[in-house]
Amino acid sequence: MSSSLLPLTSPFTSTNTQLAFKARTNQTQGFRVSCNSAHDDQADKKLILPESQKLVVPSVDRRNLLVGLGGLYTAANLPGAMAAPITAPDITSICKDSKDGIRNIDTALRTTKCCPPSLGKTVKPFKFPTEKTVRKRWPAHAGTKKQVDDYRRAIKAMRDLPDDHPHSFVSQAKIHCAYCNGGYTQVDSGTGFPDINIQIHNSWLFFPFHRWYLYFYERILGKLIKEPEFALPFWKWDEPAGMPIAEMFLPESPNPLYDELRDPDHIQKRLIDLDYAGTDKDIPDQQQIECNLATVYRDLVRNGGDTLSFFGGEYVAGDSPVAGTDPSVGSVESGSHTAVHRWVGKRGTPNSEDMGNFYSAGYDPVFYIHHANVDRMWKLWKDLRLPGHVDPKEDDWLNASYVFYDENEDLVRVYNKDCVDVRRLKYDFIENSDGPFPWRKSRPPQRRKSAQVASTADVKTVEKTKFPVRLDKIVKVSVKRPAVNRSEEDKEKNNEVLLIKGIKYDSGKFVKFDVFVNDKLKEGEITTPCDPEYAGGFAQIPHNAMKSMFMTSSARFGLNELLDDTNTEGDEYATVTLVPRIGCEDLTVGEIKIELVPIPKA
Repeated sequence: MSSSLLPLTSPFTSTNTQLAFKARTNQTQGFRVSCNSAHDDQADKKLILPESQKLVVPSVDRRNLLVGLGGLYTAANLPGAMAAPITAPDITSICKDSKDGIRNIDTALRTTKCCPPSLGKTVKPFKFPTEKTVRKRWPAHAGTKKQVDDYRRAIKAMRDLPDDHPHSFVSQAKIHCAYCNGGYTQVDSGTGFPDINIQIHNSWLFFPFHRWYLYFYERILGKLIKEPEFALPFWKWDEPAGMPIAEMFLPESPNPLYDELRDPDHIQKRLIDLDYAGTDKDIPDQQQIECNLATVYRDLVRNGGDTLSFFGGEYVAGDSPVAGTDPSVGSVESGSHTAVHRWVGKRGTPNSEDMGNFYSAGYDPVFYIHHANVDRMWKLWKDLRLPGHVDPKEDDWLNASYVFYDENEDLVRVYNKDCVDVRRLKYDFIENSDGPFPWRKSRPPQRRKSAQVASTADVKTVEKTKFPVRLDKIVKVSVKRPAVNRSEEDKEKNNEVLLIKGIKYDSGKFVKFDVFVNDKLKEGEITTPCDPEYAGGFAQIPHNAMKSMFMTSSARFGLNELLDDTNTEGDEYATVTLVPRIGCEDLTVGEIKIELVPIPKA
């Protein structure tokens, strides 16, 4: 394979644009926050105990209390201090403008008033569909004439509804805005945290929330055109034939599937880049296809080897999306998912509208077919039946819940535990591939030993590196491994995982950095994202906290295969290289380490 793609120092990297799971130990939830003392600068950090839980406690910072008061008080000795799942409130009665992550509000091209219309209804419990038919979602590039015509007709019918109708195109688009850009708080989560927003990205809520979102969206479209078997298309960007954006989304008049806020250069080129970093790569299409397949393999296999690496870190009641917590972002979410969002969104708009910002993404019909394939990634990940490919089992994940309008205009509360099996939700995906999926054969080839140098011993160790380290230039450190020359039996029990923790970044802009491990190529040889040394990337779409634009997250990268493929399983230390790509001028990293993570059993 050619090695002209995105080297460590490359013409694609601008000089001015340069996830470990969070251990939620002894999380406390038995308190309500006082936000009333405007004259006290620390008022938003003070806690008031309910009468039933009065204790003699010092004045404390809420964020410290939520992680166990720094060891002073724990869940064992604080009454009622136990974890609780994220619980969305009644979305029609408790909602506010969604301004998080919108850097240029005055020039925003979409509204930040994302609250849904209220029909005066109470929230009902969800009931599983009882129809015998199963909706078959279809590859967008290979739809039949009837499938495409029905889809166009359904989107047009949705666009024709008044904006204040809960099924309208605008109301459906606002769902993503409200849940992702600060429309709802955790007032009903645990004992209530009315000053902390709900954020369904960058944690283990990412997959289930979007599955429910599309479930109702699909059924609403079907009801609008009276087609009980209507199913959404999905953008099958994990297969070469499906990588170009489907023709039905191209500009034509009239076309209800077209959105003018797409990058015109990319729509013309059409072949997606699943590792997009804000700059187009001048490479042959075949090389782009090979790199895309390697990205999917990395997202689902190499970096998705355990539950939290795939889903993202734990996120429960009382956790702030901004300060005090750093749940890791899942492999697909930070990888191919984010790349597609940024690749489609129109460059040069105030906030990267539409697809390039969470508040506006739902206004592009491509958003839904993209997330239909992201939803399919969850199903494929489980269908691989590899060790560690199991859904979260924690009650805080199973009982996390959201509220949506269903196809009957009723408000319905749904839980993560009820969406783990698509068969119970009466939909599935049409797979038109002959033989194994192409990405299953896209593990990067093993590095030739003749292309490698003997050692990288001159690289500074993490112990001698001062953290946090700013990523305004390439950072290279040496990290001690927990074990070397691990047996196959041990690898079946534990994944070796690179943890990059305390990633603090400006969440009002697109950021991306790449991670390479044991890059030992001789001078003149260039490492690219298609090569075995590429562990993956950390990428974020603008989305959070206008009052404090800096957000904290973490990243996880699987090393079992990478060490074998780079001939470095016997090395005591791993050389980790972080390469800023875009938006990293003020990004800092708090910790880099390698751990053995037990592989969860089904």
